[in-house]
Amino acid sequence: MIIVLRRGLVVGPSSTRVADVVVRDGRVVDVASTVEVPAGALEIDVEGRWVGPGFVDLHTHLREPGGEAAETIESGARAAAVGGYCALVAMPNTEPALDNAALVSYVLDQGAQTPLDIAVAGAITLGREGRHLAPIAELAALGVRLFTDDGTGVQDAAVMRRALEYARPLGVRLAQHCEDESLANAGSMNEGAVSSRLGLVGRPALAEELMVRRDIELVRLTGAAVHFLHLSTARSVAMVSAARREGLDVTCEVAPHHLTLDEGSCAGFDAHFKVHPPLRTTKDVAALRHALREGEIDAVATDHAPHAPELKDRAFDEAPAGMLGLEHAAALAYEALGASSCDPVRFFEVMSRGPARVARLRADDDRVRHGAHGGAVSAGEDANLVVFDPRIEWTASRDQLQSRARNTPYDARPLRGRVTTTIAGGRLVVHEGQLQ
Repeated sequence: MIIVLRRGLVVGPSSTRVADVVVRDGRVVDVASTVEVPAGALEIDVEGRWVGPGFVDLHTHLREPGGEAAETIESGARAAAVGGYCALVAMPNTEPALDNAALVSYVLDQGAQTPLDIAVAGAITLGREGRHLAPIAELAALGVRLFTDDGTGVQDAAVMRRALEYARPLGVRLAQHCEDESLANAGSMNEGAVSSRLGLVGRPALAEELMVRRDIELVRLTGAAVHFLHLSTARSVAMVSAARREGLDVTCEVAPHHLTLDEGSCAGFDAHFKVHPPLRTTKDVAALRHALREGEIDAVATDHAPHAPELKDRAFDEAPAGMLGLEHAAALAYEALGASSCDPVRFFEVMSRGPARVARLRADDDRVRHGAHGGAVSAGEDANLVVFDPRIEWTASRDQLQSRARNTPYDARPLRGRVTTTIAGGRLVVHEGQLQ
């Protein structure tokens, strides 16, 4: 199939230009001010819209195996495609955990049945229990490049040190969920005046920040690489930024909900707003937005966490933490970057190019296993592309989600900016917002 995207704003790594983009046989074959439309081509007018590399999510809970009632690899891929994603990194928080070659191979095989590239983050420890290291080398041989015990984080500093020392010569990166569980104290929201007023046990910011500091020091000691998952406080991001300026190999992500919601959202005891790490203060939200615009954050990552409806219907302190993210992330990132003042180059950096670098899904990586993502939108590249219209105003609806789950906190929220086209591996997967 030949696809021609006409008159869009093509967003490169450092600049933009209005051009036509021609896709043939799974690759971008031409990008020019004006191209002759080949016979039989599908011509799509994208004037006024942004054309860039397909989004990459570093942090998706696909729940399969074990949690198929909430999500499957196939349903998660559908939701991701509508959200503009061409590649996902599946988290190991499954039942059982993705801590062995058989399970990782299963997820990779299932992912290969979808139009998207599904990579896997392997567990750091067996069962994500924080005691004994998983067979990291064996999983790396399958192409796994990220490892994490996401959900709890590695609590024992000695275990984390051993994991980093083991990971370094393999060239893989460990990703850490930063919360010291002894300080988090099984809390259900941010610790502070709001939690006190509501009578809910809080999770202090310090629980996150202490583990960020600990792991930065472990990176300094071992020379290994760490990616910090879903940071939620101003101090956490500031510490990572300072470590990076020192030359340490650290990266970080922020989730859309930590950029757009604060602890006050929990006042109605609606468990759709319960997430770990929790929604923080308005000052933290403002600081994270500033850091995102200034280039201190490598990626916006969804932490897409589906749950069966009956689980989120429980009391706030009894319900599981987590919310959906794939289908609204682009609009929320656009909002956090200033909407009408949003720099399209920065937008695609945090939604595509930055995450692709962390996940090792770039064309310039000689060990990349999956498709090449996060490119410059130029001739010769794999055709993983998205078209984003910053002008569209729409309202999020729980009833229109592609995900099997419905636990979004954004139901009925007005949004601006929406994906209209997703091309994955040269295939038109979403056209005018609809799955094909």
